[in-house]
Amino acid sequence: MLKSASSYLILLGVLAVIVGIIALAWPGVTVLALVILFAVDAFIGAGLQLVRAFRSRTAGPVFGYLLLALAGLAAGVIALVWPGPTALVLVLVVGIWAFIGGCLEIFAAFGSGETAGTRALFILGGLVSIAFSVVIFARPNVGAVTLALLFGLFSLIYGVSQITTGVELRRTGQMADKVLDHAV
Repeated sequence: MLKSASSYLILLGVLAVIVGIIALAWPGVTVLALVILFAVDAFIGAGLQLVRAFRSRTAGPVFGYLLLALAGLAAGVIALVWPGPTALVLVLVVGIWAFIGGCLEIFAAFGSGETAGTRALFILGGLVSIAFSVVIFARPNVGAVTLALLFGLFSLIYGVSQITTGVELRRTGQMADKVLDHAV
């Protein structure tokens, strides 16, 4: 069992490293891939809304589900026809998310019962998120490439950590097997 888990972690890590290298080498392709994934997600959502529409027993929900399906279909088509503006909107959504998240972290810092260290970390994390959002809003075209590069770096770091964990799990598993063999 340990060997299969360690093999899984090592394989996952290798795949993440490959994705990270691709994202770092071709950030434009990575941004386009994210737009295409968004379009695929929109099409799948539209299909699921159609299924829900035809499974509904009353007319009200049917109409609503059909409208949602049409909106999802339109979003997918727009993403494929105009990938540049779609990437820009996705970057702005990330910027809005970072700004709101940063404000909420700063707000959480002043929650009751927080220690000074925890409060400082919340405030620091919130300020970093807000600064990130300001940079994205200031230069959204650069923000798309930056997000692709950050995704690549994250994938590399994540991949190396998974490989390391898998190798360590395999090594400790072999040591445990030797201990059990000597005990019997």
